Amino acid sequence: MSAITVTPGAMRLADWAAIYRGGAPKIGAGAKAAVDAAAQTVDDLIASGRAVYGLNTGFGKLAQTRIADDELATLQERLVLSHAAGVGEALPERIVRLILALKMASLGRGASGVRWTTIEAIQAMLDGDVLPVIPSQGSVGASGDLAPLAHMSAALIGAGEATWKGERMPAADALAKAGLEPVRLGPKEGLALLNGTQTSTALALAGLFEVEAGFKTALVSGAFSVEAAKGSVAPFDKRIHALRGHPGQIAVAAALRDLLDGSAILASHADCEKIQDPYCLRCQPQVMGAVMDLLDQAGTVLEREANAVTDNPLVFTDTGEAISGGNFHAEPVAFAADQIAMAACEIGSICERRVALLTDPAVSGLPAFLTPNPGINSGFMIAHVTAAALVSENKQKAWPASVDSIPTSANQEDHVSMATHGAFRLLKMAENLHCVVGIEAMSAVQGMDFHDGLTSSVRLERARKTLRDKVPALSDDRYFAADIDQARRLVAGGALAVAAGDLPGIA
Repeated sequence: MSAITVTPGAMRLADWAAIYRGGAPKIGAGAKAAVDAAAQTVDDLIASGRAVYGLNTGFGKLAQTRIADDELATLQERLVLSHAAGVGEALPERIVRLILALKMASLGRGASGVRWTTIEAIQAMLDGDVLPVIPSQGSVGASGDLAPLAHMSAALIGAGEATWKGERMPAADALAKAGLEPVRLGPKEGLALLNGTQTSTALALAGLFEVEAGFKTALVSGAFSVEAAKGSVAPFDKRIHALRGHPGQIAVAAALRDLLDGSAILASHADCEKIQDPYCLRCQPQVMGAVMDLLDQAGTVLEREANAVTDNPLVFTDTGEAISGGNFHAEPVAFAADQIAMAACEIGSICERRVALLTDPAVSGLPAFLTPNPGINSGFMIAHVTAAALVSENKQKAWPASVDSIPTSANQEDHVSMATHGAFRLLKMAENLHCVVGIEAMSAVQGMDFHDGLTSSVRLERARKTLRDKVPALSDDRYFAADIDQARRLVAGGALAVAAGDLPGIA
């Protein structure tokens, strides 16, 4: 794995994407001075004898309870253990790696009051392939992602479960196998570790990257569909899109023009009598451009959040203060997750409409269900039904999470974001989207095969070959699920988009 330097406060979306896709995060040593200064401020506040929330008091509704100095380490440990109350399936390992990297970046800003050795312990877990087992359910997105981050923190102190080189076991055993010792938490450290938006942010970033993969390949599959249906390139004229002015629309129209440039299929029907194409072909720049702008906006918010300090209270070394606020409230992440969910729905929706067009001979002019011998063969009939089913499932999942709230902690935490499950659903939505885009690519290339040996553009022919290397043309019916899975993998892994070359995107 290539090393990705985690520079607190200065990470870009591309950096987080690289970590998500397997890069090894390494905390930048330049953060140490700020971290040490904040830790010293915490020590000074403790020594002053003043009551400071999170340092020497209880938490939440128990904030008025003062804790004795000789019980401060116990306070932090018990906080972690009591909050490790998550349920449900464990988060995927690459999400957990991203959470750990995000937590290092946040703590490394030097406003959380943890010791540098605690950040080094997180780094050591990553280096030793010790990954906390983090349940996917139990966070309402304020006060931070308490339950999932408590499970992360529990593994750090040798409690709960972790994986070591992929094998699940008690966290203490995993640490031992990697030659690591459990951390003994100092004042405020438990609170700093489990308070924050790193789980919801990691999930939303993963959703963004996966949906972006679907977006890029849908530009290719959409161009394939234009070729299969012998559609017009005129609606992609740059003058049309310049008059509206949306940057995503302009970029998508340009991408479609470039993808189709030099196509013999396109040239073969230049003088046809068709006046207009259906919206799913003609309005690709308007729909996919709006999707691109929405994903770009969500990416901007998530890049900012990934660089943020979101625990509480926050330590200010210049004045020697620890001030209680609400940066843990994940409303920005919840909104971004809802935007990504809407984008995933619309990409899938317009792709499914093109599959419906291609499989209907009355509209496409192609053989029924894209099979050379309809009747004895059903061709793409049920592949389209699968796409329709997945699109509808995504619509159901896309109900905004951010509009919901439920009070917790004896009404102290009376408004919450629901960011975590709003972001968690994106993983399944993206998987559904990849299947739909894959089915469109299969359908459209099958349709192109009926055009008497005519070729498309150089770029689309490269992508066509990439698909055909994994999914042969359909003559007679065969077991189709394996083909759809191969196409899904080409979408998720980006192979079709890479073959087509230079497509607009976000990260």
